[in-house]
Amino acid sequence: MKINKELDLAWNFVNNTNRNIFLTGKAGTGKTTFLHKLKVQSQKRIVVVAPTGVAAINAKGVTIHSFFQLPFGPILPDTDLNASNGFNRKFSKTKINIIKSLDLLVIDEISMVRADLLDGIDRTLKRFKDRNLPFGGVQLLMIGDLQQLSPVVKDSEWQLLSSFYTNAFFFSSNSYQNSNPITVELKHIYRQENPTFINILNEVRNNKLSKFSAEELNKRYQPNFVPNKEDGYISLTTHNHKAIQTNNLELEKLKGQSKTYNAVIDGKFPEHSFPNKEKLKLKVGAQVMFIKNDISPDKRYFNGKIGKVILLEEDEVVVNCPDDDFNIITKPETWENIKYTVDSDTKAISEDKIGSYTQIPLRLAWSITIHKSQGLTFEKAIIDAESAFAHGQTYVALSRCKSLEGLVLKSKITPNQIISDSTVVSFNENAEANQPNDDILQKSKRKFQLDLISEIFNFYKFLYPTNRILDIYYKNRGSVEGNIEMLVVAIKDSVANLLKVGNSFNHQLNSIGESSDLPESNNILQERFVKAINYFITQTKEKIKGSLNDLSFTTDNKAIEKDLTKQLDALDELLAAKLLYFEGLKNGFSVEQFLELRAKSIFITKDKPKTQRKSVIDGTTNVELFELLRELRNKIAKREDLVHFQIFTQKSLYSMCELLPTSKQELKAVHGMGKTRIEKYGTEIIQVIKSYCDENDIEVSNHNAIIEESKTKRQKGDTKKISLELFKSGKSIDQIAIERELNTNTIFGHLASFISSGEVKITDLMSEANYLELKKIIPTKTFENISDLKHQIDDKYTYGELRLVINDLSKK
Repeated sequence: MKINKELDLAWNFVNNTNRNIFLTGKAGTGKTTFLHKLKVQSQKRIVVVAPTGVAAINAKGVTIHSFFQLPFGPILPDTDLNASNGFNRKFSKTKINIIKSLDLLVIDEISMVRADLLDGIDRTLKRFKDRNLPFGGVQLLMIGDLQQLSPVVKDSEWQLLSSFYTNAFFFSSNSYQNSNPITVELKHIYRQENPTFINILNEVRNNKLSKFSAEELNKRYQPNFVPNKEDGYISLTTHNHKAIQTNNLELEKLKGQSKTYNAVIDGKFPEHSFPNKEKLKLKVGAQVMFIKNDISPDKRYFNGKIGKVILLEEDEVVVNCPDDDFNIITKPETWENIKYTVDSDTKAISEDKIGSYTQIPLRLAWSITIHKSQGLTFEKAIIDAESAFAHGQTYVALSRCKSLEGLVLKSKITPNQIISDSTVVSFNENAEANQPNDDILQKSKRKFQLDLISEIFNFYKFLYPTNRILDIYYKNRGSVEGNIEMLVVAIKDSVANLLKVGNSFNHQLNSIGESSDLPESNNILQERFVKAINYFITQTKEKIKGSLNDLSFTTDNKAIEKDLTKQLDALDELLAAKLLYFEGLKNGFSVEQFLELRAKSIFITKDKPKTQRKSVIDGTTNVELFELLRELRNKIAKREDLVHFQIFTQKSLYSMCELLPTSKQELKAVHGMGKTRIEKYGTEIIQVIKSYCDENDIEVSNHNAIIEESKTKRQKGDTKKISLELFKSGKSIDQIAIERELNTNTIFGHLASFISSGEVKITDLMSEANYLELKKIIPTKTFENISDLKHQIDDKYTYGELRLVINDLSKK
């Protein structure tokens, strides 16, 4: 593509600045070609979207509504977008990562994008990136010609939107007006080479068709023209009914049996809103267009895709499209009739389904409407613009053609068919008068680079997860054990210091960056940058990374654990990104390198397992007792129909593992164990602790307990045999525990000791299903101890079962 001044200016603004750009120009000035080049050559991470299926495919992108998961109805600025019903706002992790790593969003055919839709895009980008910057800090390239087709807005929708917008065009949106955009207009026309035809198109575009141009244009008027099939003409018309008439005539010419598909209508669906014929008549050989996007994961077709019918079945149509190496089996699809309302209290938009329409998503397509043709180029076209009714419609139709010679008019073009919007004319005149120059480009480049450097040293995002962790901890002190407060406060202090230093450094850079050199090529600035990197990397590793690595906690409240882990993971990800920047840029600042690092940082933890935080129980030698007491607590909670921490708290659990109380008197010294709890649950707790001490030959301080322990040791051999005899008599572990006034875990341990002699089988003590599952699961895990393993797998497996299978596997 031959580069001209405007294209070169646009290219520089897109690739070397962060300015939001409206790239406009007459039809055929190379806007689409510019986009395709950008996708191939730009260093920025790009997503391309468009308002319609046809425009999206032509731009090799996706539709705005599908990517941003926005409703088709009005999007009001003062409502919670996520509270609206009837559409999916739950984004996949993949899409979130794409948005987070996005540098540049390209919106093609921007003339058809409504103001509220652009504001919806703005709010979605802010949700996943920076909420304080227009479009979340993503650069926008908006491509289109406002003299072409305008947004489609129903009267009922405009009644809701008119309170917020002066007009429906994208430039009326709040997000556009707040984003400091520039307009670059392309001048040179590439599509048409004939100066006469180019002049005619310019006059039609500006609603100033001269007598001479009208005469030249109407020389192509051939009302009775009938093309040969091999000529490759496509018919463009203003209204859908005219396209239908042409299509019916062509269908009648085909030989063979026709087949009719009847629509199924449910509820309220007025006839004027039918998306397709109620009785769809097709023949093999018919040229058809898909009128709905494929909702299946295969995405085989889109709204506007053209093909030929090759087979008609009872409830499906097989279509072959020219560029596909597969046939498309097309089944009925459903459209819903939605009524949009605004809740008077919440102001949320509700989408109420009041009817549906089900039909094969195909229509005949020897002829299409001008609206469907925007963004396309034809060698030969038959145009009927006699009944033009919308802004830009005639201009779009004529400008689809590459030459006057390939154009056939079914009706003469008169000034009446040329409709333009005064709002658009005013906007274009103002934009043309303020076209940016090289000086503005240079200032924008400098600001872009300084903004990127500022981002590298900005630790502001660390504040939210840090404050959130402290908030969770302070509100739940009794349920959390660990060194959270001390280390997170240290992290917060370090972040505050780095923010202060970063702000000071940015002021220095801005004063240095006022020179004519760009930051990338400014030696003084680069020297300061490298020194700053060395300082920040040292502080970040010592003060933030060091504290995070030393942090440990445990809690018996799953919700608190989940919240704390989520925020700690967020800190881990932010830290990983900063260290990635510092390491990658320690030799100097480079825009290209930083953009690569920024994109990489989003995915740096994607395939890496989350940090396995050290639990405070790792510091005790009684990890097994911790698990045994936790199992007891869960058992009692289930029996008493209580929440587990109502039996005893996490702090109490930890204290028991340290103090090893073996009497109710000693249990009183445990934090949180009052008289009521001791009376209700003390006996069972003490039984577990005593059994644990007995099994592990642990001496306890209480004199009575020592005497009891001695008795237990003397009877150890006998007591196991007693449990075995009772088990052989047919009694269950629970029954034996009740009869012997011992804990079930103790009885389980007694019986497990006879597995090696063959008197008891593993599957006597656990279900065969659990045994077989654990034999598969355990070898796939890496763990330091049984407690570590238990935290990695399903809670349904008991501590005793894990020990049995581990022992069994070790023997084999």
